[in-house]
Amino acid sequence: MLQHITIPRVPIDLAADLYLPDGIDDAVPLRAVVLSTPGSSVKEQIGANYASRLAKCGVAALVFDPAHQGQSGGEPRDLEDPYRRGEDISYAIDALSTIPGIAPERIGVLGICAGGGYAVHTARTDHRIKAVGTVVPGNMGTSFRSFQPDGAAAALDTMADARIQETRSGELTRVNWLPDTLEEATAVGLTDIDTTQAVTYYRTERGRNPHSTNRRLARGDSLLLGYDAYHLVDQLMTQPLQVILAGRIGNTGSYESGMRLWKLAPNPVDLMVIDGAGHYEMYDEPEYVDAAVDRLVNFYLNNL
Repeated sequence: MLQHITIPRVPIDLAADLYLPDGIDDAVPLRAVVLSTPGSSVKEQIGANYASRLAKCGVAALVFDPAHQGQSGGEPRDLEDPYRRGEDISYAIDALSTIPGIAPERIGVLGICAGGGYAVHTARTDHRIKAVGTVVPGNMGTSFRSFQPDGAAAALDTMADARIQETRSGELTRVNWLPDTLEEATAVGLTDIDTTQAVTYYRTERGRNPHSTNRRLARGDSLLLGYDAYHLVDQLMTQPLQVILAGRIGNTGSYESGMRLWKLAPNPVDLMVIDGAGHYEMYDEPEYVDAAVDRLVNFYLNNL
């Protein structure tokens, strides 16, 4: 069963979809999971692929559009603020805890790609989260710092100058998450398998959604450069942890990020590496998604 719900996040609302198992027994409160999705994605994409499968296996799943993105409120649009992404998860738990039939003491999170880092960062200090599942988890801070040819500090200087110019002109700059087409990717020399698969998922009929703009507000990049999703994980994130990784190690950094998380976490429970899978194939390839969900369901049943 799919229910469209609204999550209050004063002064705005978040748009969300709640996937519920069929044949609910009102006398038995449900385990539930809040999904934290990849950067640039909306709830109808990767989150829906996992949420619908979890619900079929008896675990309620809530997936939402982050503030400033998709069908959720918030201005300016297309802002990727890692701290607000974490707050979104906590607001989603607020809403989920009030829904009849959901057991508020049996709520976990599932973070995918960048959403994995956001889920972990949130779970450190929101201990209403009782179990943390991750699939190809990424630390957006580490990723963005690695992209800067002259280093993060120099990039911040450039961003400061750009923001001054934006403020004077009143025009906000947006940049692409990905090339909009495979032809554009080839034209700028991005022909590696991970970029190709990312473009094929997000920008073709395979996974494209009209609410996913493929644009990021440039002024938010300074927040990402200063972010560390795993800060204090070793001290604060006491919840059981599941890490699922793609076995084909590419250039997304998610394999290395997931292994680092596994080593940092005080309570690692299960590590799964799916042979043959690439990072973006974990988004929608049935063979790989089904294998991940089977493992996740067992994890949540045992830890929620």
